Amino acid sequence: MIHDKSLGEETVNFLTRMVKEDIEKGVYHRPVATRFPPEPNGYLHIGSAYAIHINHSIASQFHGTFNLRFDDTNPLKEDVKYVQAIQEDIAWLGYTPEVYYGSDYSEQIAEAAKKLIRKGKAYVCDLTPEGMTEYRGTLTEAGKNSPFRERSVEENVSLFEQMKAGVFAVSAKVLRAKIDMASPNMNLRDPVLYRILHAEHYRTGSAWCIYPMYDFAHPIQDSIEGITHSLCSAEFKDHRPLYEWVVTELEIKEPPKQREFGRLNISGFVTSKRYLRELVEGGFVDGWDDPRLPTLKGLRRRGVTPEGIRKFLGELGVFRSNSMVDSAMLDHYIRQDLKERCHNVMAVIKPLKVIITNVPEDWSEMLIVPNHEGDASKGVREVPFSRELFIEREDFMEEPTPGFHRLSPGKEVRLKGAYFIKCEHILKDESTGEIQEIHCTYDPETKSGSGFNARKVKSTLHWVSARHGITAELHLYDKLLKESAELSESGNVWEDLINPESLIKVEAAVLEPLMAEATAHNTYQFIRHGYFCVDSKYSTEHKLVFNRIVSLKDSWNRPTNHSK
Repeated sequence: MIHDKSLGEETVNFLTRMVKEDIEKGVYHRPVATRFPPEPNGYLHIGSAYAIHINHSIASQFHGTFNLRFDDTNPLKEDVKYVQAIQEDIAWLGYTPEVYYGSDYSEQIAEAAKKLIRKGKAYVCDLTPEGMTEYRGTLTEAGKNSPFRERSVEENVSLFEQMKAGVFAVSAKVLRAKIDMASPNMNLRDPVLYRILHAEHYRTGSAWCIYPMYDFAHPIQDSIEGITHSLCSAEFKDHRPLYEWVVTELEIKEPPKQREFGRLNISGFVTSKRYLRELVEGGFVDGWDDPRLPTLKGLRRRGVTPEGIRKFLGELGVFRSNSMVDSAMLDHYIRQDLKERCHNVMAVIKPLKVIITNVPEDWSEMLIVPNHEGDASKGVREVPFSRELFIEREDFMEEPTPGFHRLSPGKEVRLKGAYFIKCEHILKDESTGEIQEIHCTYDPETKSGSGFNARKVKSTLHWVSARHGITAELHLYDKLLKESAELSESGNVWEDLINPESLIKVEAAVLEPLMAEATAHNTYQFIRHGYFCVDSKYSTEHKLVFNRIVSLKDSWNRPTNHSK
């Protein structure tokens, strides 16, 4: 397990303060222990990473343990493929927790249910789902006791054993806690503890046909593993009284303590599991690993590094309530991480041909350029310079506007790492009037690094040799949702919410020849265009596809104090 100090010894927030106080008071005679308990019915996203980071960091800060426990108590939704994907994502993030499965505790949880029955704190109920809803009451009206609430302990034990043995059909009976149907907290109105499900479980097969509800299994699983602080997101706050009721009625010594923190939401991103599923299954995105999604699979394919994510999460602190963070902040920390590690290369997205007329047709020269503008330790590389080059179409203007200092007729610019060139002539398409070629001369005395300073130019342009460059497809990503998009619980028309420029494909960009050897494990800064990586999904031996991880422009304004 890495020792992550991003919540640092000096950091004070309401969770670390609580844990520190518990240690000082001797509440627990065991090390601090936290856990992350995902249900294996989907893929992790950046919000999941936030929860993992908080739990892991607090355990690490107090030299405790951090568990990954799969809450696999619903065979209708769970699959081993999600178990594998979740473990892969957490390992990629850099965490190595102990792995546990809720399904391994089936016997202990069932015994706990029997204990509650024998104490008169649980009963078997025959109400239909519709009947239970009717009896439950509303936020303003108390519920009514089930007509089966006063069954004897003996009858309840017998019925529960029959449920376990598979005697009854799905929904015929449930086991409920006996708490208070008049409680203002709906979670305490005799909640269901066990339901009947005749379905194959991905780990236990057909060994069980009754499965515990999460609110019942959760505190028992925590207790079995010796968890001290069960840290979860804010929507579980109203469930905390039930958590405490369970550990109290089961007479658990030094019971775990549930506390909540706010969920992380990021502007322009969809983090709801339900909405993500709609996007994927509706074909609005390119699967769960679409680089526009905040899934860890998507972020990894996009080229984001785990170090960048961990730095971002560490800077957030701990929210008390659900919070929205500007996506520019995430981009900032991704950018800061990539800035230090990436080699710089030249790539032309919208090529315009430049012909150097004062050299022979077959002339070329190898130039030495640095791999990183600010870090000499990253070395140098050779780049071919030839008679025919490509520059960006936007870097030439036939009739320059005020303030335009790039290439135009009669004007001189420097080609990065190369020479000064001067535009002498323009060749246009006769039918469309579009510029086809720019004919220029170069000054061999102006070679970069030669010490030439007889005259100055106001602009330096990147370029690629037309003869040596390689063609690649670029995917330029932006926020998935429009700025005006508002998601609705009652349903979303995704066609109206998705930003039409969230993915722009550049079919024929031209890159330095060394990029033919690029692999999915490396990231690069394409000068002026941003940070890119090879797309692991669509790149082939015959076609390279690069994803833009993030642009070079940083629009995040760091607040003076954003800790929570």
